Amino acid sequence: MGEANQATLSGKAEVLAGMPDHPAILAIMAWQPDALLDARFDRGELTLTVAPEFIRDAAATVQAAGYNFFEDMTAVDWFPSAPRFQLSYHILSHRLLERIRLRVLLDEAGPVVESITPVWPGADYYEREVFDLFGIRFEGHPNLRRIMMPDEWQGHPLRKDYPVEGYR
Repeated sequence: MGEANQATLSGKAEVLAGMPDHPAILAIMAWQPDALLDARFDRGELTLTVAPEFIRDAAATVQAAGYNFFEDMTAVDWFPSAPRFQLSYHILSHRLLERIRLRVLLDEAGPVVESITPVWPGADYYEREVFDLFGIRFEGHPNLRRIMMPDEWQGHPLRKDYPVEGYR
């Protein structure tokens, strides 16, 4: 999809109007329309921005709609912009042969979101990695502790305000 088409389809209203039969959109709109903050279709992939308080239920909703495989998740620090953090969850449907992205935006002050491990246990290590390197907490995670840095390490090294030489 070219840049002109991407611009035409960007934004929640445009995507909803342009893809009214998309299974992920239908499922979320039927479950909780207020949970969907934005929708973008770009380069053949749909990104659904979900309010942080709804991420676990949104994950369960798209799972029930046929998106059966949690691929991975990652975080981005957009410092100094606000909201500062972005979580991206990549979900695949083998039946539909397509991938969607669930996106959550979090403010800098107390970045906390529900863990999706009750929906997809495979998110366990990804959430631990994001916690360790970015300092984002996942409520309800069964074992939220550092995974890459030593337990006594101070700070979160993938935050953009982390000193290059470390804290001294």
